[in-house]
Amino acid sequence: MVDRPVTTVIDRKRCIGCGECVRVCPSQTLELKDGKSVVTGARSLGCGHCVAVCPVEAVRVEALDPHSFRFHTFACRTDWMPYGAFDAGELVRLMASRRSCRHFTGQPVPRPVLEDLVKIGATAPSGTNSQGWTFTILPSRAAVMKLGSAVGAFFKRLNRMAENPLLRRGLRLIGRPELAGYYRDYHQSVAEGLADWEERGRDRLLHGAPAVIIVGSIPGGSCPVEDALLATQNILLGAHALGLGTCLIGFAVSAMQKDGRIKDLLKIPREENVHAVIAVGHPAVAYQRLTGRKKVLSRFVEP
Repeated sequence: MVDRPVTTVIDRKRCIGCGECVRVCPSQTLELKDGKSVVTGARSLGCGHCVAVCPVEAVRVEALDPHSFRFHTFACRTDWMPYGAFDAGELVRLMASRRSCRHFTGQPVPRPVLEDLVKIGATAPSGTNSQGWTFTILPSRAAVMKLGSAVGAFFKRLNRMAENPLLRRGLRLIGRPELAGYYRDYHQSVAEGLADWEERGRDRLLHGAPAVIIVGSIPGGSCPVEDALLATQNILLGAHALGLGTCLIGFAVSAMQKDGRIKDLLKIPREENVHAVIAVGHPAVAYQRLTGRKKVLSRFVEP
């Protein structure tokens, strides 16, 4: 259960009693009394709607980080962008230009840039504004290799299990066909990737990335997976805007979800769930044009 303490403060001298903060508050934390806004509720989402809407800056929410939009590597205006004020075509161009990067240069990503990416991620929406995401940064190639070696060891053990036909058959008979499915779909490619890693030093898992951001969640959110993936998308787009390439590493997520020792190795608490592993680095490839997507299935439902 997410704690919802009220940290909203109204400056009565500034408040003009317009009632806008009361109208937009989703938790009914505020009321108008004697021509002024006052805090009367016992719970608050801490969303900051009241702060954003006040025309005279009479409201603050102390739970909010006052430096949320102070970045190391770029400046961010804090006046609200009105609906329709951004070019939709440029937004789509940014989203469609982001591509999974599997070719990185050896140039490291500065820590301030990685910190900025995490702050960009945290601008995402979250269910009931829980903001229960976590971000674990591996800022060096050595740290990335530590993760890669642990994930590789996990899949080496899994491949040995999957190579046992009696085990695959027995698990399938008791309603657990996952190992047989893994053997059919992934065993061979994983074996080749492990051989590349161990015999030739070729990194087919993390693609030679110099940094990784792991996005997880703490228990208690109403939809933690969706929250973490929304933050992940923000990081991917922010990285592209900052001149970086990214790639989501699903095999690493799967390994970390099944083997808690990998989380121990990275000092991630066992109770946290991992939802995305993002390889980050300077791209060693440039593209020339957008390529489109598969045809979208749209469905309209009318009364």
